[in-house]
Amino acid sequence: MEPMTRMVPQVQEHLDALKERLLVMGGIAEEQVRLVTAALVRRDPDLAARVQASDPPLNDLHIEIDQRCVRVLALHQPVAMDLRAVLAAVKINTDLERVGDLAVNIAEAVQRYLLHPPVSTPDHIPLMADLAQQMLRDALDAYVRHEVPLAERVLDTDDQVDALKAQVSVDLVPVMQAVPSTIEPALDLILIARHLERIADHATNVAEDVIFMVSGRDVRHHGAAS
Repeated sequence: MEPMTRMVPQVQEHLDALKERLLVMGGIAEEQVRLVTAALVRRDPDLAARVQASDPPLNDLHIEIDQRCVRVLALHQPVAMDLRAVLAAVKINTDLERVGDLAVNIAEAVQRYLLHPPVSTPDHIPLMADLAQQMLRDALDAYVRHEVPLAERVLDTDDQVDALKAQVSVDLVPVMQAVPSTIEPALDLILIARHLERIADHATNVAEDVIFMVSGRDVRHHGAAS
């Protein structure tokens, strides 16, 4: 039993390091979403370019965190909640990397959109971005604090983002029908809304992983109440 007693603090030390690196990664991803939304609203291609340039550091963190997780699993063989914490870190790491990829995709769409005269940008898009950022922030806070209610709140917010995404198309389709020259930029706005919805989905994935890590409940296909 003595080796196991000495191993527990080591596992906790590694888990704390994983949390710290995931928070750094989450901060970068959240800032990418904020900047790319500002690029769209302000019609600022330089901001969009900054988002594209910020992707390599996120990719480097993705690799680093994966390697840390593998070392913990290989060297310490964690069990119970410690094992769930490492597995959650692996999955959260992937979701955050994909948020970064989606922010880059939005930046590319913004660059294309700015080549055209402006289309009336639906207010729903900045609101979607605000909600997605808040979901990401809350999901990571829930991860750090082991707060299941906060994670469940993230799941509840996802429906709002889905509804806003649908409304963007409802608003823009009549514009495209009335003014054919708006079709290309309006399609980019619809694509941006779709990417923001996917970012919210990844924040939801993080929240689901937190619930599993803390409680052992798998709510991926059943909702928070299951």
